[in-house]
Amino acid sequence: MKLPDVIEILGGHKVVRKKIQSRMDLIELSHKGVTKDALRHLARNMSFSMRQMAELLTINERTIQRYTPRKHFNRAVSEQILLIAEVVTKGTDVFGDKDKFLLWMNHPSKALANKKPMSLLNSKFGADMILDELGRIEHGVFA
Repeated sequence: MKLPDVIEILGGHKVVRKKIQSRMDLIELSHKGVTKDALRHLARNMSFSMRQMAELLTINERTIQRYTPRKHFNRAVSEQILLIAEVVTKGTDVFGDKDKFLLWMNHPSKALANKKPMSLLNSKFGADMILDELGRIEHGVFA
């Protein structure tokens, strides 16, 4: 997974307005805040509604609606947006196709206690578990 791909999922440099070359850059971006416009790009990339994104981010959908396109989310919400973008990037890379990855995300996985990976995206721990499982799949290690 390449970090610039994470930014592309969020709308590219035009939307993010920051060059990302290291994980430290992601930390700085989360402190600055990810914009509503970047979230909209992520939602479109995942074929998600804002209601679905709100559930993943544990933020009220109405709150998201009140944000202007360039308004920044707080650090906690921004970190979760970046983490979700990282999972989508990694998953698309591993499966070679975004649609195949999203299909996998919506089916129970034995390695994830028979939970749908998508249901784990609302926490850092869950996203880390998904990234670990994607790494195993990438290397041909199946539980």
